[in-house]
Amino acid sequence: MRIGIDLGGTKIEGILIDPAGQELARRRVPTPVAGGYPAILGALAEMVAALETHAGERCPVGLGCPGAISHKTLALKNANTQCLNGQTLAPDLERAIDRPVRLENDANCLALSEARDGAGAGHRCVFGVILGTGVGGGIVIDGTLWAGHQHIAGEWGHNVLEADGPACYCGRRGCVETLLSGPGLAASYRTLGGTPGLAAHEIVARAPHDAPARTALDLYYERLGRALATVVNILDPDIIVLGGGLSAIPSLCAAARTALAQAAFTDECTTPIVPARHGASSGVRGAAHLWPASR
Repeated sequence: MRIGIDLGGTKIEGILIDPAGQELARRRVPTPVAGGYPAILGALAEMVAALETHAGERCPVGLGCPGAISHKTLALKNANTQCLNGQTLAPDLERAIDRPVRLENDANCLALSEARDGAGAGHRCVFGVILGTGVGGGIVIDGTLWAGHQHIAGEWGHNVLEADGPACYCGRRGCVETLLSGPGLAASYRTLGGTPGLAAHEIVARAPHDAPARTALDLYYERLGRALATVVNILDPDIIVLGGGLSAIPSLCAAARTALAQAAFTDECTTPIVPARHGASSGVRGAAHLWPASR
């Protein structure tokens, strides 16, 4: 049995799976961001302990989280949950639970899950996308994660899409994440004259009868197509799998395919864009898959 944990900006979710990948237990708690890094570390350790009560034994632990590990400092970097940046999360959690922990970017975990037994199964090169509080990506080739020389492969969220766009916490302006995340969609809606204070899912619900919401969504689709075109032009994956909260927009995949076809450097773009088969569970399942079924 294996434990997978998905550390998000608003929630921490964990599952226990058996050797066949079947889910045995699940637990979800809010991410205690207000308590900072110590509170998050404590919540992760409590999650492991709670899931092991179902297992009745010690289990290997895989952890998916935003950001990447710096090869220079071995600390986390580029996480949009900014209290994690500069922290040695994997070693700290290993000490807290007294065993090895395998840590990967949350988008890498989504891509791994979908490539192994999800929407990307049977495809050699899978690009997995998270569209949520942040924007991330992961690459799986022949069933194996491709993390890259500096462990940043797939980090398309910090490619600059519009040089005069909103400021990003990374120090640049107009990063994909500032425009295609949930907060990015909400900011576009406000700029277009929409009602302040609405979350992304509320904007989507208003689109049929609210002109600013409809315009914001159309702009979102066009930006998504241009952003994905940079990935297709370089990687040319067999399939793109969309996950994260915004992937639930009903028309998203079809609209993204149309926008991508207009932006990619090809006379006929046939790259499939599909929703994650495991939905919101893709990341946490991928974290569990960081360990093999037997050890």
